Amino acid sequence: MPVSTATTSSKKTDWAASYEAVLQRIDALLEGEDDWIAAMATVAGELHHAFDYYHWTGFYRAVSDALLVVGPYQGGHGCLRVTFDRGVCGAAARTRQTQRVPDVEAFPGHIACSSTTRSEIVVPVLTPEGRLLAVLDVDSDLPAAFDETDQRYLEHLCQKLGAQFAGTTQR
Repeated sequence: MPVSTATTSSKKTDWAASYEAVLQRIDALLEGEDDWIAAMATVAGELHHAFDYYHWTGFYRAVSDALLVVGPYQGGHGCLRVTFDRGVCGAAARTRQTQRVPDVEAFPGHIACSSTTRSEIVVPVLTPEGRLLAVLDVDSDLPAAFDETDQRYLEHLCQKLGAQFAGTTQR
């Protein structure tokens, strides 16, 4: 059941419990998996359908040291290619740090892949050695939809993905 953003008093508790459940499902689904593309598709689907404030959920794959290409996602169309010097995804890839943006219109160089997006969180997927595999991008049509709870759980998930798929040659 998707978590609603309607009640803010219990929001963090609901989100944390939902993230715990989603991460358990993802762990079970990816146990023994070695195909990075299949893993990204599974993660995008699980996350997107768990939270009603996730309006675009997916990965941009690091195909070079300066270019991201859209990978598996859920939602409307995504930008096909994003260079590291543009947008929220590019900033996360370039800095290797999570970008949590409460108002995308205020983000310098924001790329409007969807005119309805109001907030965004982008988390890099790094191997233990620091190689960038991809970025996980989640967009919301709601302003300031993402908080520390989202960031903590998504960073934990991306850290696990980076470790599990560190040896992949798929880009």
